[in-house]
Amino acid sequence: MNTIHENAISGGLPLSPNALVVLKKRYLRKDDQGEVCETVPDMFERVAATIAQVDRLYDPEADIEETAIKFCNLMASLAFMPNSPTLMNAGRAIKHTALIHKSGGGTGFAFSRIRPEGDPVMSTKGVASGPISFMEIFNTATETIKQGGTRRGANMALLRVDHPDVEKFITCKNKLDSLNNFNISVGLTDAFMEAVKNQDDFPLVNPRTGEVVKKVNAAALFDMIVQSSWANPIPHVGEIEATNPCGEQPLLPYESCNLGSLNLAAVVNDGRFVGTIDYEQLKEIVWTAVHFLDNVIDANKFPLPEIAERTMQNRKIGLGVMGFADMLVKLGIPYNSEEAVQTAEKVMSFIQAESKAASAELAARRGNFPNFPGSVYDRKGQEKMRNATTTTIAPTG
Repeated sequence: MNTIHENAISGGLPLSPNALVVLKKRYLRKDDQGEVCETVPDMFERVAATIAQVDRLYDPEADIEETAIKFCNLMASLAFMPNSPTLMNAGRAIKHTALIHKSGGGTGFAFSRIRPEGDPVMSTKGVASGPISFMEIFNTATETIKQGGTRRGANMALLRVDHPDVEKFITCKNKLDSLNNFNISVGLTDAFMEAVKNQDDFPLVNPRTGEVVKKVNAAALFDMIVQSSWANPIPHVGEIEATNPCGEQPLLPYESCNLGSLNLAAVVNDGRFVGTIDYEQLKEIVWTAVHFLDNVIDANKFPLPEIAERTMQNRKIGLGVMGFADMLVKLGIPYNSEEAVQTAEKVMSFIQAESKAASAELAARRGNFPNFPGSVYDRKGQEKMRNATTTTIAPTG
């Protein structure tokens, strides 16, 4: 039985009983229990706010709040009504994305259940456009939103390794002007890793039908993932052929390894029962650490002139972490839990973003690293970056 009264649902609007039945069944948002949790005015506000955002694509200074009010009043007066897909979908996932980005957060999306590109759609007699097309929609929406008023929104897209479009997904960011608001991750399975280990073929499965679409060489697919994962930020300078002794830092010939670890256990505030992460303190530490490591490059006495030259040209630094397990203990989070994984993603995303921001601020005062022209940052249109890399997988982690 619905917990929202009919009058509350209609908001006093002149809606017929039949209209209310259809609205509750098809248009109004429902909670996890399938109960209606949105009124008709709420729906109009949701749609109006989402559609008004588009003004920002053409005018960054557009008063989208005023436009949203106009749109909402127009629909509430029943003088105009958009089509069903707009009423059903506008402002659901993308609105939530916008709110999270507005408050300085990031969002992660699983696209694995979306049918592959070219899959027949019986209801429309057409074909599906695939998960990457959906990513482009979210990417465009994110463009209009500034995180905390200072930086663009950030998204993470995840696709299972057995999705038929996985190869396109792995390479979807090879063009540096596409999906710039997305990081991408491939969801690996035990079955896939076994196939890699055994040099077997691996089936790609349509998530709609459960049928195998084709089989690919697992090891070759894994190589494609690794290649994209360790993409070189300065490809015009040379190819990465080796790592440092611990294996966590891929380097060009004669580059040096200039790393540091952030102690995550030191940024937890004590609570009565469990602590909380002090992100302001973590930001201050990250910014200071970037400054510190950049200074190390200039203070160093290098054993070979070739090492000095290459290090100065790229000014790579690597911030890693330690004390993650201790941090989880202070937070009251089990190490082997989904919450621990989510905490790791949030913390490291924060460090990645803040280290890049600190490096850009340093570049404004000290200049970009000399090989900046032609780098991935330059190709993306970014104007400032002091260090070709800022983070690393620390062996202390």
